[in-house]
Order: sequence, then C-alpha cells, then structure tokens
Amino acid sequence: MSFFKIPTRNDVTPDNQGIFDNLTKMLGFVPNLYATFAHSATALGTYLNLQNAKSSLTSKQREVINLVVSQVNTCEYCLSAHTAVGKMVGFTDEQILEIRTGRATFDPKLDALAQFARDVTEHRGHVATAATEAFLAAGWTEGNVVDVVMVIGDKIISNYLHGVTKIEIDFPVAPKLAA
Repeated sequence: MSFFKIPTRNDVTPDNQGIFDNLTKMLGFVPNLYATFAHSATALGTYLNLQNAKSSLTSKQREVINLVVSQVNTCEYCLSAHTAVGKMVGFTDEQILEIRTGRATFDPKLDALAQFARDVTEHRGHVATAATEAFLAAGWTEGNVVDVVMVIGDKIISNYLHGVTKIEIDFPVAPKLAA
C-alpha cells in the first residue's frame, strides 16, 4: 500500500483536469500512475507529450521496449499496464513473457530490438559498440537507435515514479517470470 495520495480530478490544476477528462474519454478511467504525475502542474502534460511523440517506431515496437525496460527496472505497475497494452497491439501472453526476458525469438527484428533495449537499460546507455552494430545489422537504422533511447527514457521516468510512490496498480497484475 502506498503512502502517496492519488489525486482526483478535483485535486488538480485546470490543465490537468482537462487531461483527466481526455484520459477518461479514451481509456474509461485515469490510471493511477498518470494521476500521480498530476501532483505537478506540468509533469502529466509533459510526460504524455513525450509518450505520444512521433517516432520511427510502431506502437508494437514501442511495447517491446516498454516491457523490457519495465522488467529490467522491476516496475510492477508498468509491467501490468504494458502487459495489457501488449495484448491490445497483438502479442500473446507467451510472447509478452518472452519479451520481458529481453528476447522475441518469434520475430528476428523484434528480437534484436528486445536485446538492444535490455542492453541499453541494463548498462544505463553505456553499451558495447558491438551491441549497437548488431542492432543495426538486424535492419534497424541510426534514427531507430535514437528513438529507442527516447522510449527507454520515457519508460524509465514512469518506472522511477512508481518506484518512489508505490501507488496502487489498477491493471490486472502481470504474472511473475519463471525463475
């Protein structure tokens, strides 16, 4: 249980109230982690702009990164949210579990993405040249490298916010990986 209060629409700034209204229209509710961002007058809007920014990566490719990074950072909230989103973009339960390990053997290009995202996250950006070369050799571009780092940064922000606040998970809890 978290000591951190989850703000309601009435607790936040008018700008954040508008964002809450849009989230409710789109998702049917305001996820607790997004609501937690609204403790700041600007963080929720800034974060959503980053999360929804144009990218060379598809939503499915971004979910690979989100799942890998959340696993490396052991963020149960984001693992739960992105397990749900991963299913929405077409991954099976088995594929999601494999992606979380930093692999996607069912698709060679996504496998290279998962491995690269895990390597970048585990080494906090200080990857061996060979890791980047292997990613590029799998058909990815230098622009994709930049966009992967952007998505990793986005996910680290939400992983860390949950780690600090420990707010309640309001998605079906993601299963644990087998040991």
